[in-house]
Amino acid sequence: MARKITKAPVWRPNDAAIEAVVDARHGDPFAILGMHAHPDSPVSVRVFSPGADEAKVIDKKTGREVATLEKLHPAGFFAGPVPRRRSPFPYLVECANAAASWRTEDPYRFPPILGDLDVHLIAEGRHRRVYDRLGAHPRRMEDVDGVAFAVWAPNASRVSVVGEFNQWDGRRHPMRKRLDIGVWELFIPGVEPGATYKYEILGPDGRLQPLKADPIAFAQEHPPATASRIVPADTHQWRDDAWLAERQERQGLAAPMSVYEVHLGSWRRKDGNAYLSYADLADQLVAYATDIGFTHLELMPVSEFPFDGSWGYQPVGLFAPTSRFGTPEDFAEFVDRCHEAGLGVIIDWVPAHFPSDAHGLMRFDGTALYEHEDPRLGFHKDWNTLIYNFGRNEVRNFLIANALFWLERFHIDALRVDAVASMLYLDYSRNAGEWIPNVHGGRENLEAIGFIRELNTATFGEHPGTTTIAEESTSWPQVSRPVDGGGLGFGYKWNMGWMHDTLEYMSHEPVHRKHHHHQMTFGIHYAYSENFVLPLSHDEVVHGKGSLIGKMPGDPWQKFANLRAYFGFMWTHPGKKLLFMGGEFAQEREWNHDRSLDWHLLDQAPHREVQSLVRDLNRIYREIPALHVKDADPAGFEWVEATDAANSVYAYLRYGNDGDPPVLVVCNFTPVVREGYRLGVPRQGRWVERLNTDAAAYGGSNVGNGGEVMADPTPWQGRPASLSLTIPPLATVVFEHSA
Repeated sequence: MARKITKAPVWRPNDAAIEAVVDARHGDPFAILGMHAHPDSPVSVRVFSPGADEAKVIDKKTGREVATLEKLHPAGFFAGPVPRRRSPFPYLVECANAAASWRTEDPYRFPPILGDLDVHLIAEGRHRRVYDRLGAHPRRMEDVDGVAFAVWAPNASRVSVVGEFNQWDGRRHPMRKRLDIGVWELFIPGVEPGATYKYEILGPDGRLQPLKADPIAFAQEHPPATASRIVPADTHQWRDDAWLAERQERQGLAAPMSVYEVHLGSWRRKDGNAYLSYADLADQLVAYATDIGFTHLELMPVSEFPFDGSWGYQPVGLFAPTSRFGTPEDFAEFVDRCHEAGLGVIIDWVPAHFPSDAHGLMRFDGTALYEHEDPRLGFHKDWNTLIYNFGRNEVRNFLIANALFWLERFHIDALRVDAVASMLYLDYSRNAGEWIPNVHGGRENLEAIGFIRELNTATFGEHPGTTTIAEESTSWPQVSRPVDGGGLGFGYKWNMGWMHDTLEYMSHEPVHRKHHHHQMTFGIHYAYSENFVLPLSHDEVVHGKGSLIGKMPGDPWQKFANLRAYFGFMWTHPGKKLLFMGGEFAQEREWNHDRSLDWHLLDQAPHREVQSLVRDLNRIYREIPALHVKDADPAGFEWVEATDAANSVYAYLRYGNDGDPPVLVVCNFTPVVREGYRLGVPRQGRWVERLNTDAAAYGGSNVGNGGEVMADPTPWQGRPASLSLTIPPLATVVFEHSA
């Protein structure tokens, strides 16, 4: 007699599927869990609730129990039909064990999160606001409050949201995979802002990866903790309309831009060496930078980073302002306060590399997803960091969307892009055999070049008035020239050559400077090849390089005089200005990111006097058109004396627009007073001394010309008039023509 085969009821999943859910190995949880309709049968509900002994289905509309589910696995898998119900309806699940009972919304009854347009744009790598869809977003779905989670992990075999709301148990909230774009998504009811979370990912080989922070998290735990944190929807009420209306003019090539570079964690500390908060910085830093006359703050990276010693240049949370100083809302308020005070905000942005921290992007879904598989393309030996795969649409979109995110969400005015040279060259800091040539056999990274151009096109196109600044240390052509003309498209470029040459010149004893005279003049040969920023950045006061004042030769008086003269040269030289914090008052020790600047030095006159000089240099740079309106125009500069190496004297004219008075700048880099020094000028009449770095008010010897000098009709140096000057020792003097 044949054995009778009993067919499993339609509502019951097969045992293998149940085991896969219980073991957190099922890659398609919506195919198993939730409510399911069946032809010619009642709907069924399947629930996995670890630790539950029983489970019931509650009709949300009536509040009545409509089904008791059968426990099919001792770990807590339940399933069963809902009698007399043929189509899906809103429901709750009520579970219980010996200790408690609980009612919950079922995450597996909600529809997909991403719409068709989102899927289309993500697939093409053109979703400029992908951060509005991926990440963790509090939202209301079908009249239920919760959080929508979405993450790109195309090669994972299973992804779960884990957090304090589910005991960090990867079995409880596995996600739905959108097969066409490799994004996993899940709406979890009841989760609230403030909760921490990560993603638990099973790689394509079935191996469990380290728990991963959300690549598009908007906040993270305070390091060394590494979880992502859910934040409320952005509700900041911006008050900076007046600033935004003027921003394009304030950041243009004709504007006076003087940038104060700041490491927020060490500008100033509280008692006990504690950090200032974003609110503290809004009160103290904004007022200070405004008082000294800077037009912009440049913040070393504020994207969340795990290791203090990286200063932010190894970021993990590209969309999260660091929690060291407060919340994203606190950071938005800080930027708003800057704008209200008339200060622009530049942030350092790091697309050149990312760290290999286990909770970060490295092998995110078990494969080389954001990076290259081959270390010859994907690893920086210098920093032990990974390199983004700029040729991958999704990675390029991730980075460009991140750049736009800071401009959009936080009203950032400019992005200073770090380590551009390391992106442009495939052989950057590599020996022969350690890199792979491009398709043409060259060393140029064609994919990175394409990414940079797309980045700048998107930035200027979608956020007019903002700008980008390249830290690019080679002679790559047209870094700050438009993309449609073959350039990389940046707004500005740091002039690293000027910085290295002039600092080296200033480090020589004055008696030897005549042999290095060209180091101060050479920069003009290429000063207009790019739109330059003259940077005295943090890189020049770390790693054993000492401080700016420490680089200056001579006795204490000469050290300060040298620094003052050098600042005078810098502020009157073509190019926008950037000074790292502490330089403005001649910080003596090398910068240390773990402690405050030495503000007590301002109790000493020489440091106070240098600060006063920087304040006045910023003032005349803003007030005198000839010192800024043609910073990027060769018509704005003319050498008067560039060859007097024997006396280490330089003199040059700065011109503004028609009708702007010309300016004469004279520098003496020896401790010798030069009497009766004749220089040719374009106009007769009165030339007013607008600034003298040797003035007694700055700690100088107060040698000068009585505040003004008259140019007589004696032709000199090819000009129709000339003047006879007393040039102070180790000083820069600025004269403006007065009719």
